Amino acid sequence: MAVEPGEWRPLLWSFSYFFALLCAYYIIRPMRDEMGIAGGVENLQWMFTGTFLAMLAVVPLFGWLTRRFAPRRFLPYVYYFFIGNLLLFFALFRSDLAPEYVARAFFIWSSVFNLFIVSVFWSFMADTYTSGQAKRLFGVIAAGGTAGALAGPALTVTLVQPLGPTNLLLISAGFLGWAILCIHRLVGWRQSQVAHSAGSGGASADLAQSSAARPLGGSVLAGVRLVWQSPYLIGICAFMLLFTTLATFLYFQQAHIVRDNFADPAQRTALFAAMDLAVNGLSLATQIFLTGRIVRRIGLGWTLAVIPLLMVAGFLGLALMPALGVVVAVQILRRAGDYAIMRPGREMLYVVLGKEEKYKAKNFIDTVIYRGGDAVSAWVYAGLQAFGLSAAGISLTAVPLACAWVWISLRLGNRQEQMAAGSSPGK
Repeated sequence: MAVEPGEWRPLLWSFSYFFALLCAYYIIRPMRDEMGIAGGVENLQWMFTGTFLAMLAVVPLFGWLTRRFAPRRFLPYVYYFFIGNLLLFFALFRSDLAPEYVARAFFIWSSVFNLFIVSVFWSFMADTYTSGQAKRLFGVIAAGGTAGALAGPALTVTLVQPLGPTNLLLISAGFLGWAILCIHRLVGWRQSQVAHSAGSGGASADLAQSSAARPLGGSVLAGVRLVWQSPYLIGICAFMLLFTTLATFLYFQQAHIVRDNFADPAQRTALFAAMDLAVNGLSLATQIFLTGRIVRRIGLGWTLAVIPLLMVAGFLGLALMPALGVVVAVQILRRAGDYAIMRPGREMLYVVLGKEEKYKAKNFIDTVIYRGGDAVSAWVYAGLQAFGLSAAGISLTAVPLACAWVWISLRLGNRQEQMAAGSSPGK
């Protein structure tokens, strides 16, 4: 882990920030997962569609925030908003008012919450660190999230009996409050770095500081325009669509195979908990000791291609043997590789872009494109089943998609490195 002098303080605050976010989410994730299973595996596509529609409503609101406020000002507002949501759900669960509808709303809300807070976090990281720092530090920062993903379920298991599930929402809100403190600390560090690089006390320092304090401007839906105008961002959209399509196919296969093997909800919950533990433990070790080395050794393109290559092998394995052990092994390796290797690499793609692309375009890709891919691929999977295609046949259908994902990963990684080196001025 190559940390240069002066980087330890922001690195620890970034680590703590991501720890708090994912700890807050994983405290309440068991509530979401059980509501999804209880609602019926055959209805999952409706839940995914509801989440996508909620994303469509959130993106214009985020665009309005970025237009009116500088990032360092609106980021705390985002987390205050979600803290308010948690308190609202706390009151609704306590009131026992229309529990079935509240449960469905919570499933959709928690799906939006998870994706949105993580997207905004990585936008902030891409805006805080340089490309060189990102390659060295993003793996360690991602480990903070994995540590939070381990601590959250541990807190839930420890406290759910004495406190009850509803009271865990208050603990989750407390961790979001800690994330807000981390944001203020990192903003202060970044301001000092900008001022120092611009020159001590001169007009250039004042200009740099005022630039950081300005809103991003632009229209509410500027993220859509920015993506449409940039082949590089369109490539990232294609990358995300293939990622979410293949992840959804694997999730549906997991849901059906687990349902067919375990009739008892407690057994299913125990299996999912064991998988989470394996994923997060493997991710944490990889992020701390290997991610930075992998990126420096094989380059960003091949780093992004590691998980697509795994998915090629995984879906071929499921086509030959659609069994519980196979789907569990593929899912653990995919999720661990995503958290430890591909996610930090994916966020490095944005470091070479401008501030507006880092917040508006990235948020559009991470929310609308991501959840839109979820919803569409969920209905595609249901359609393939309706046409009589078996699990093995669907797995074979996924193989060429995974191969296309490998190709796009290599192209994007090479393009990012060219832009970072300054060999091409375009986006």
